[in-house]
Amino acid sequence: MATRKLGLPMRVPSADGLPERVTIWEVGPRDGLQNEATTVPVEVKLEFLDRLAAAGLSVLEATSFVHPKWVPQLADAERLLAGLTRRDGVRYPVLVPNQKGLGRALAAGVRDVAVFASATEAFARRNLNSGLDAQFDMFTPVVTRATAEGLAVRGYLSMCFGDPWEGPVPVEQVVRAGRRLLDLGCGQLSLGDTIGVATAGHVEALLRAFADAGVDPSVLAVHFHDTYGQALANTLAALRRGVSTVDSSAGGLGGCPYAESATGNLATEDLVWLLDGLGIEHGVDLDALVATSAWMAERLGRPSPSRVVRALTG
Repeated sequence: MATRKLGLPMRVPSADGLPERVTIWEVGPRDGLQNEATTVPVEVKLEFLDRLAAAGLSVLEATSFVHPKWVPQLADAERLLAGLTRRDGVRYPVLVPNQKGLGRALAAGVRDVAVFASATEAFARRNLNSGLDAQFDMFTPVVTRATAEGLAVRGYLSMCFGDPWEGPVPVEQVVRAGRRLLDLGCGQLSLGDTIGVATAGHVEALLRAFADAGVDPSVLAVHFHDTYGQALANTLAALRRGVSTVDSSAGGLGGCPYAESATGNLATEDLVWLLDGLGIEHGVDLDALVATSAWMAERLGRPSPSRVVRALTG
């Protein structure tokens, strides 16, 4: 890797209204790799996870128990978890779509799970074969059993800002769906800009509406895609509204297999650069993270889309 030319961004004290520390929820191993055209060998996935943990990331979304027919790239979930070397202080959540998926996760010794809901009717039908309201009937027994087993449960809510079939999504519709996931027992709600159409003003309006509905920003996370280059601006808007958990993907890997217009996630390196410049703690070694993403890019046979990775390895 080339020597860093410009050093780190200037660190300044965290501004009023910004969190002192942000938890980075790393989704590259799951959301990043699930959209690859070819399956990444489990041995590579395991090394990827270990390198990410060594770089200081404390939450690594490891895999998904979705049926292999729908996401064949993650068909090795049991093998991956059986071979995983868990590091102290690192969480390894997995995505579970239904009760069967939860059963598989419990059998694998998982302690953190996530369910994946939609804020729109159209995407619920395409992604979950359910309706906007009916999807919660499917999630109720999953969340109930998971919490009874002592698992931490996260709720993903997709299409929070725009839907390729329905267009812009009304803020009040997103808040109603999000509140239902929280009321089911999800301890955290991740708001997804699945196709990357959000703007900072829209983010602020949505988070303000959640606050007006009695939802504290401490239980919210944001999950931005960078389709229109707005992911970092949207992240800063969320931080200013008190959100302190941000989803990102090492090297900017990922998209969504059910939404063709979705491009890569916010790159973790780009997020770390932003947080460093704002004086916000995160616990990640940027050099180690960049080296990891460059290593994975070589295995995928293409350059990383992360601007920070390109700048520090060019």
